[in-house]
Amino acid sequence: MAAKKVLLLCGDYMEDYEVMVPFQALQAYGISVDAVCPGKKAGDVCRTAVHQGIGHQTYSESRGHNFTLNASFDEISADGYDGLVIPGGRAPEYLAMDDKVLDLVRKFSDAKKPIASVCHGQLILAAAGVVQNRTCTAYPAVKPVLIAAGAKWDEADTMAKCAVDGNLVTAATYESHPEFISLFVKALGGSVAGSDKKILFLCGDYMEDYEVMVPFQSLQALGCQVDAVCPDKGAGEKCPTAIHDFEGDQTYSEKPGHDFTLTASFGSVDASSYDALVIPGGRAPEYLALNDKVISLVKGFSDKGKPIASICHGQQILSAAGVLKCVCVIDMQGKKCTAYPAVKLNVVLGGGSWLEPDPIHRCFTDGNLVTGAAWPGHPEFVAQLMALLGIKVSF
Repeated sequence: MAAKKVLLLCGDYMEDYEVMVPFQALQAYGISVDAVCPGKKAGDVCRTAVHQGIGHQTYSESRGHNFTLNASFDEISADGYDGLVIPGGRAPEYLAMDDKVLDLVRKFSDAKKPIASVCHGQLILAAAGVVQNRTCTAYPAVKPVLIAAGAKWDEADTMAKCAVDGNLVTAATYESHPEFISLFVKALGGSVAGSDKKILFLCGDYMEDYEVMVPFQSLQALGCQVDAVCPDKGAGEKCPTAIHDFEGDQTYSEKPGHDFTLTASFGSVDASSYDALVIPGGRAPEYLALNDKVISLVKGFSDKGKPIASICHGQQILSAAGVLKCVCVIDMQGKKCTAYPAVKLNVVLGGGSWLEPDPIHRCFTDGNLVTGAAWPGHPEFVAQLMALLGIKVSF
């Protein structure tokens, strides 16, 4: 049985990161998460939106992933959950007019259960009347509504701003996720041990959007130091990402994702100072696998037996680096490895022992290596890396 159970309040065109990062991060920590939307049931889809500031007077919007709900709104009760998470985006504009939604939020508030709301999600809190005399932050445009609802406004000096007032955790945007998720876990009674780890992410242009940000912020929320680098780029520069989704075609579709900001410079990275390496998938691995410095970096982690977690097409790099080949003269089998099914050829020719990803969220650990097939597997992927690093979340 899960240590805690929380509810995620969803709607069409909620912000892409603001639903998936907490959804998968909390599951990776051992928390059960039900995602619901008014008028929809388990298995239905909510469309999401990619919001980001790119220099205009307000944020841009483009289509995100399709998010699959795993519970039915009409069948849940606040009594069955320990906390509530409200993503931002455009969904809160209409959810704030839904009486059933407002009643649900009031029940969590009256029971003093933890409520974590980000960005425009605070529109729902204001409409439910649960922010009177409560300190809140939010995306700056939500300020007038919160003040009118009687909240004590806490100015978001950066988009990573969070505020806590009793059982209420509020945040400005998805940039706040590391602290936001950490504060929510703490409010649920959770504590983290073994997080004094330093982890390197190997990034590239058009890596998959979820496959970099979900594990990146999930590990940051635990208290790990996480650096992201890309060949020929420095700290503060950006990598465009790709949204790969399954929409009924013979292969995945691709849409533009968020721009991901790097935190360190590839040329100055000292691999010996890191405890683990994470390799996102997407299209970046195709060309990163041709880079000798990338191959040398991956071999360095492998030779020292440090944890390497690679997902989806990231295994193209593992194959090129020769780290999947057998090291045991007894059974002559290579590293047990899964990947996105189309990458099976790379894994097999690279000397790996192929593991079928059935279902697609299956992840596997073989020694120091964690592999996953695609972003639906993030909860297992992050949890298995946590296990290798000795990181535990307890309640």
